[in-house]
Amino acid sequence: MSLPDYLQPETWRKVQKMAEDTPTPFLALDLDNIEQKYQQLVAGFDYAKVYYAVKANPADEVVELLAEQGSSFDVASVYELEKIRKFNIDPERISFGNTIKKRSDIKAFYEYGVRLYATDSEQDLRNIADNAPGSKIYIRVLTEGSEGADWPLSRKFGCNPEMAYELAVLARDLGLEPYGISFHVGSQQRDIDVWDGAIAKVKVIFDRLMQEQQIKLKMINMGGGFPANYLQKTNEFKTYVEEITRFLQEDFGDDIPEIILEPGRSLVGDAGVLVSEVVLIARKSSTALERWVFTDVGKFSGLIETLDEAIKYPLTTDRHGDGSETEEVILAGPTCDSVDIMYEHHRYKLPLSLEMGDRVYWFSTGAYTTSYSSIEFNGFPPLATYVLPRG
Repeated sequence: MSLPDYLQPETWRKVQKMAEDTPTPFLALDLDNIEQKYQQLVAGFDYAKVYYAVKANPADEVVELLAEQGSSFDVASVYELEKIRKFNIDPERISFGNTIKKRSDIKAFYEYGVRLYATDSEQDLRNIADNAPGSKIYIRVLTEGSEGADWPLSRKFGCNPEMAYELAVLARDLGLEPYGISFHVGSQQRDIDVWDGAIAKVKVIFDRLMQEQQIKLKMINMGGGFPANYLQKTNEFKTYVEEITRFLQEDFGDDIPEIILEPGRSLVGDAGVLVSEVVLIARKSSTALERWVFTDVGKFSGLIETLDEAIKYPLTTDRHGDGSETEEVILAGPTCDSVDIMYEHHRYKLPLSLEMGDRVYWFSTGAYTTSYSSIEFNGFPPLATYVLPRG
């Protein structure tokens, strides 16, 4: 398998050099790539505010870099809040974006100075009113079309448009400011048209609240959904910009409200190369046609998004390019859990010359790897992160 087009030769040389004497598995992180992605995002959506989704990769170096670049932050818990507080980020640049939160957590955010909260239920809204009085709230609505997303985010989050309307009215009555509506079309969303339907749904809520309640909402939080570079093809980023901007203009004309984006995967995904080692190569019988290749990284040490083989990472090995024939394999992790199989139905072809101790390099693994890595399953430590030298 060839290297991804976006991977700079110098970056690849840095990864290989780091792999020479660094115990595996580990994530090699390219901050230059993250900075480039951030600048691309703010240049394309120059009318929007960027709130980085900290959950995608909460590494201190990532948070610090994006804070210096001027990003705001979508924070999902008091633990994430504690992580970013050390960088003295202004509370006005923080949103409590989780709709599922304890009353004590709301109070902690409020005491820090955060005044922007997501919600999608009456009880949560009342908890905000009690513990963050006078704050701005935005209501998350359910969206259709998540079938175009490699990692859907439907059902658990959001409410239907009628409830969103009712919550906005209740927020006003509780002394909160009904500020906006949010949606998320699903992570790694390859179908751009789903933004069209979501924005149209939001416009109906905006209009009803203004006409029937004299409530003027001011903001749309469009969440994330922009892709990283995995095996399945996506449109160019500029196409996302052009089409989503057109959808907004068609529905809102010259009166486009404040727009918030909450990117995670698209900002940090391509910045990571996960370096692992082949632990074992086996066949299940003397006549078995496929090899099992076991690596020292698996579902519980950073590759949870291979669940149902949803995310298909580009990868290569030390043996690619050596002229050896390749053969389909089943890729599995090192733990004592039968679920720890990354790819069984989607078959990667790896060289027949592959041996125990060889490196396997997983590209576009900067997002949702270290943050999903377990603490001590089978005693394995969390996935380590090392930042590549810059420049």
